[in-house]
Amino acid sequence: METKESEVDEMQVRETTKTNIQNTELSDGTLVKQTLAGDQRSFEVLVRRYNTPIFNFVCHLLSDYDLACDISQQVFTQLYISMPTLRTGEPLKAWLFQVARNRCLDELRRKRAIHFSELESSHDEEDLSPLAIIPDGSPLPDEMAERSDLKEKLREAIDALPPKFRMVVLLRYTSQLSFAEIGKTLSMPEATAKTYFQRARPLLRTAMAQHWQPRVARSAS
Repeated sequence: METKESEVDEMQVRETTKTNIQNTELSDGTLVKQTLAGDQRSFEVLVRRYNTPIFNFVCHLLSDYDLACDISQQVFTQLYISMPTLRTGEPLKAWLFQVARNRCLDELRRKRAIHFSELESSHDEEDLSPLAIIPDGSPLPDEMAERSDLKEKLREAIDALPPKFRMVVLLRYTSQLSFAEIGKTLSMPEATAKTYFQRARPLLRTAMAQHWQPRVARSAS
């Protein structure tokens, strides 16, 4: 009897695992339709698919872990509420980041009474992470502390960018959106998003140059 029960449990586990794998391979639109049909596991797949990039984006903008958790939850709550009106033929990424951006701007306005109407962005799949502008992607152990400092300086450099460039860089570097997705997120032409991104890159290089020059000198010696 115990053997049969064990076999049944094992079969159920295999079936559940198979279903989960199949769900993760489904398109956003299919998962939305299945959620609307009452399949809550499909919504859970959507949350797992986008939770990390959304959280990272929000956390970088707000610099507040707990608040980022709250905002991320609000984004997915808005997704659930809005499902009946979503266009299921398109990926949800741009829509989710647009909601996340708007929530962040609302929070920043509330906390600091600053006008952020100029915020815009851009992005390109062919461009590397900003850490790529820091030489030596595989630092030696004794350079790890220095590299950590470089990452912090890079964050400061991004924060110091003009507002219309800053969101571009954040969406590209923290969320890995394409230029087309950033354009949709920020309601601007794809070409404009790409232009803002390209203009931001030399500003970052200039801001970071003084921090990596000593390291380059050591590498050359």
